[in-house]
Amino acid sequence: MITFTGSMTYQVITLNEIKAPISEHIEVFEGKFRASMKSSVPLLDTITHYIIKRKGKQVRPMFVFLSAGLCGIVNESTYRAASLIELLHTATLVHDDVVDDSNLRRGFFSINALWKNKIAVLVGDYLLSRGLLLALEQDEFQLLKIVSSAVREMSEGELLQIEKARKLDIREDVYFEIIRKKTATLIASCCACGASSAGVPKEQTDAMWKFGEYVGIAFQIKDDLFDYQHSNATGKPNGTDIRDQKMTLPLIYLLNHADFLEKRWIINTVKNHHDDAQQVAKLIEKVVERGGIEYAREQMLLYRQKSLDILQTFPDNRFRQSLEQLVLFTTERNK
Repeated sequence: MITFTGSMTYQVITLNEIKAPISEHIEVFEGKFRASMKSSVPLLDTITHYIIKRKGKQVRPMFVFLSAGLCGIVNESTYRAASLIELLHTATLVHDDVVDDSNLRRGFFSINALWKNKIAVLVGDYLLSRGLLLALEQDEFQLLKIVSSAVREMSEGELLQIEKARKLDIREDVYFEIIRKKTATLIASCCACGASSAGVPKEQTDAMWKFGEYVGIAFQIKDDLFDYQHSNATGKPNGTDIRDQKMTLPLIYLLNHADFLEKRWIINTVKNHHDDAQQVAKLIEKVVERGGIEYAREQMLLYRQKSLDILQTFPDNRFRQSLEQLVLFTTERNK
């Protein structure tokens, strides 16, 4: 059992159990999403079919449909909201793989690895346009406004991270701003779009945006913590973020509590010795010893609780219960 602040107690359940109130809607959505990607160009159809076959756990559509159910009823606008978000998000992932020169995504070859960068960029552009047209053709201006704002913030977050990574001088407040923009705004847009599709007042849509934002921040901190877990293959901490010279919350905490000489050693290790397994292991050991992991987990639980507090202001129904469980799932998952 997992106990939250206050009197609430929940048991971690499976994603399929969480999905139960909206499972039929998810099935219908899958068909509508496939249709939204259709093209008269055979090459595009081949690539979009490849993308659909490798979709993830559908957490984003779940947030959309559960938020709509919490605030009212699922309708055609809700399906468009979920498709719009998935189209635009998939476009950003395709472009990200080109920018990062990444050949793999979720263990499968990326679009750029199979069809090269030029085609990957054009596919991303096509998906972006399909999302925009889906909203515009149905006069879904509010949904388009919410999602466009999220895409803008995600882009700003990526650029802010790149800017700060050059000097490795990310303060804690800047870190939170980066993850709020990069990760949290996407989940926030899912929840706000779900609420908006149900026709609720702006105050409730704003509350659901804030709920999703808090969940997204907790989700990203959980991702940070994975880097300090031991790999099944080597028995040692992964250290991937350090090798990629990413300043995550446990490492920032260590920097904030280090003296001048130790701070220089930390930055030098990340900047110049991030490929040295022994140096990385030593740095991870210091993060653990100084309480960096514990502090990051405390912050994750704090934001998780903030999200749950917002849900408590909505009526208690099966959709709210599933959202509470989905929050728990995102912060207690093993990968």
